[in-house]
Amino acid sequence: MIHPVVLPRRPTPEPCTGDGRLRLFPGSANPALVERIAHYLRLAPGQVVRKHFANGELYVQIQESIRGCDVYLVQPTCSPVNEHLMELLMLIDACRRASARQITAVIPYYGYARADRKTAGRESITAKLVANLITAAGVDRVLTMNLHSDQIQGYFDLPIDHLYSTPVFLEYFRSHPRLDPVVVSPDVGGVARARAFAKKLDDAPLAIVDKRRPGHNQAEVMNVIGEVEGRNAILFDDMIDTAGTIWTAGQLLLSQGATAVYACATHAVFSEPACRRLADGTFAEVIVTDTIPIPAERQFAQLRVLSVADLLGEAIRRIHEDSSVSSLFR
Repeated sequence: MIHPVVLPRRPTPEPCTGDGRLRLFPGSANPALVERIAHYLRLAPGQVVRKHFANGELYVQIQESIRGCDVYLVQPTCSPVNEHLMELLMLIDACRRASARQITAVIPYYGYARADRKTAGRESITAKLVANLITAAGVDRVLTMNLHSDQIQGYFDLPIDHLYSTPVFLEYFRSHPRLDPVVVSPDVGGVARARAFAKKLDDAPLAIVDKRRPGHNQAEVMNVIGEVEGRNAILFDDMIDTAGTIWTAGQLLLSQGATAVYACATHAVFSEPACRRLADGTFAEVIVTDTIPIPAERQFAQLRVLSVADLLGEAIRRIHEDSSVSSLFR
């Protein structure tokens, strides 16, 4: 089993629970991440009872008094998405009815984010729908990480702190000083994300994988814009789902003379057949974070998991103390 690499980011701060109002509660989606956040904050996670009725309905209950407290509910809406989203809504509602002073939904991975605009008629904009549901449940603030598109922040009519995992990846790659990297966007839509990362990675060069289908029933043509020959290519994206795009791009980069290819993404969704593709030898390493838990059966030799617990813990501490968050982590 491959364990997450927990990078030491900064000295652990003094406990921020002196006023007794900060409470951290886990959802069931990623309890290991909650434990790491709690360790950083030097407090114990609160107790939650959750169970299913015979017909599949969910039941949750907060097991301690939170009247007048600032409550942080940690729940990525990863697979099973509907189950975890409903649990988050119920936790928010339970805390509101228990007279919490302020409720912050900490959503390391925001599900349903890919449908963030209308591209055809008669379809739902689910990123906005989920924002409406979370708001209607009674949350006061949202803390999230690496949204699929920045515009989703505008779907909330309440404060939202949007963190980026860039500092964690930068620290990892800077520990390999002879890497000689080129940062590659696996598609045109991710250019801004890859460019920002390349600029912070000591102004590394940027390349783009351009995909286009010349006509109906014709094979997709892929070209590399930029120089990758003789360099270590870092394919940088926000998530890896089935790995189709990033795997095909990795093979193209190797054919164009890249020394090695590293797949790098914040959210390890890893739907089938992602793990088989990622483990086939195309990539020297596949570097992701622990925003989504990765079960043992989806782990493989090239996988490296970096923890974002310190980032989230520091953001929670600063929100609680009414100090700046976005200026630290962008």
